[in-house]
This record gives sequence, structure tokens and C-alpha cells, in this order.
Amino acid sequence: MSTFLTQSAPNTSTSMAPTFLLVGMPGLSAVPSWWAIALLTVYLLSALGNGAILWIIALEPALHCPMYFFLFLLSVSDVGLTTVLMPTLLGLALADAHAVPASACLLQMFFIHVFSVMESSVLLTMALDRALAICRPLHYPTLLTSGIVSKICLVIAFRCLGLHLPLPFLLAHMPYCRPQVLTHSYCLHPDVVRLACPGAWGAVYSFFVVLSAMGLDPMLIFLSYGLIGRVLQGLGSSGYRWKAGQTCAAHLCAVLLFYMPVILLALIDHLRVPVPQPAHTLLSYVHFLLPPLINPVLYSVKMREIRQRILKRLQPRKVGCVQ
Repeated sequence: MSTFLTQSAPNTSTSMAPTFLLVGMPGLSAVPSWWAIALLTVYLLSALGNGAILWIIALEPALHCPMYFFLFLLSVSDVGLTTVLMPTLLGLALADAHAVPASACLLQMFFIHVFSVMESSVLLTMALDRALAICRPLHYPTLLTSGIVSKICLVIAFRCLGLHLPLPFLLAHMPYCRPQVLTHSYCLHPDVVRLACPGAWGAVYSFFVVLSAMGLDPMLIFLSYGLIGRVLQGLGSSGYRWKAGQTCAAHLCAVLLFYMPVILLALIDHLRVPVPQPAHTLLSYVHFLLPPLINPVLYSVKMREIRQRILKRLQPRKVGCVQ
């Protein structure tokens, strides 16, 4: 496989190459059928779980409140992220298709990062929502009105689309001096920027976009949980502390599941830890594919309202006979 990539990739380039070459999971080229079945299973389970969350929140008026609306947005980002990853993943697994046109690569890159930043933004918003509900319970209804929620949605949309929209155009016009071989099974803009010539100014903007989400959001989330922990320690009622902890448990698990692989990858790259490439690639897969698969299970198990409403909707309805 490495020989194919080396021979296929050009040594130098002065403009955007017509194709990029993707690298699949090392060691799985011998078992493409098994790998494709695993990917399809993960995608279908993710779509089914998040679809159930979207379905129950849309249908139940009792769930039309900020906390569940943010959960709705989280499921949208999870479905979008897994959907945009599948074309290149399945292409590698089913057809060993390593070459992807530059335009398709940049389009996939755009949507991957839009949905990733959307998920990060929603996780941050959910943390702030829980902090307000626990730290300011009496003022919560007036602090998080429907108008405020609408403004939060606009901020998230601007953050996802406005920040990332220039990136494909910048990268399309950057000079490339290295072989167009990416290190993942999908297109990521840090990976594409790495191939650009030294001094390409678009790399600075790319770094700023990544840092503004994946660097800032986890810090603010853990700050919110620090405030929540401080308030809960001062409460005398152990029952209220338990109830508040249960409310935050699913979200905290989702936060750790989403950010821990990214933090580990950043530490590995920064400290230059000699980690085998399969382990590095696997962490990337875990970051993108595991949260959409696990989040619906977490929220269905930890949040009683979601679980009860889903079970109620799935129960067969009794139809009476008119005498």
C-alpha cells in the first residue's frame, strides 16, 4: 500500500492537485468485507439511535424545552458527522479507493469540521445550560428564554458556517510542495494544510479555527462543571445532589468521549510520542465515530424523560371495539 501511494503521488506541486490520496486503517486491506460490515453497522446504529432521539423530541411537547432542544441539535450534528464520513470510509473498505478529487476532498473537509464544531458548540451550550439550571435555579426560566435560545442557535450557525466557509477556498488556492498523501481515511484541514508550501498564510487561519473550538470549548465546559461542583458541595440535601449529578452524568460522559481522543492526539503530536500509526488512526476513528454511536445510549439511559417517552411511544396501543 505504501508503495502504491509513493508511486502515485507527485513529488512537487505549485497549485491544488487534481486528487488527494487517502490512507486507510493499516492492516485492514486484507479484510475489506469485514471492515465494510463494521462501518455499516456503526453507521446504521448511530442513525437509528440519533433518529430515535430526534423523533421523540420532535413529537413530545413536554420535551420542547432548552435542555432537550440542545440534545436535538447534538443528535443532528452526530448524524451529519457520520454521514459525511462514510463515502471515503466505505470507498476504502469496499473498493480500495484511495484517490479522491480535490473538490470532493475539500467539500468533505468542510462538512466534517462544520459538524464537529457544531457538536463542540452544542456540548458547550449544554454545559452552560446545566450550570444555569443548578447554580441559578430560580432565575433559569428568565435567563434562558426562547429568544435567548434562538440567538444561541444563530451564534452556533455563524460559528460553524462563517468560520469554516473560507477554508475550502483558501486551501484550493494555496501552493502545495509535498506529495498529496493524507494521513487519514477522510479529509481534515490540518492534514491538508500540512502539505502546503511553507509560508502559506491560509495555515494561520486554519490553526485559528481549530484552536477557537477544540481549544476553547473544553476549557469553558470544565469551568462550568467546576462551578456546578462548587454549588453542589454547598448543598445540604444529598437527594438534590444526586438528582443534579444524574442530570449532568450523560452530558459529562459525552464530553469526555468527544474530547479525550482529540486531547490524546494533540499530546502525542506535541510531545512527539512514538505511537504506532494504527493506534494514531484508531484514536481518530474513535473521536469521529464513537460519540454518535454512544451518545443516544447515554442519554436514553441517564435521562428518564427520554427513556420513558421512547418506551411509551413504542408500546402497542390498545384499540377498543365499538359495540
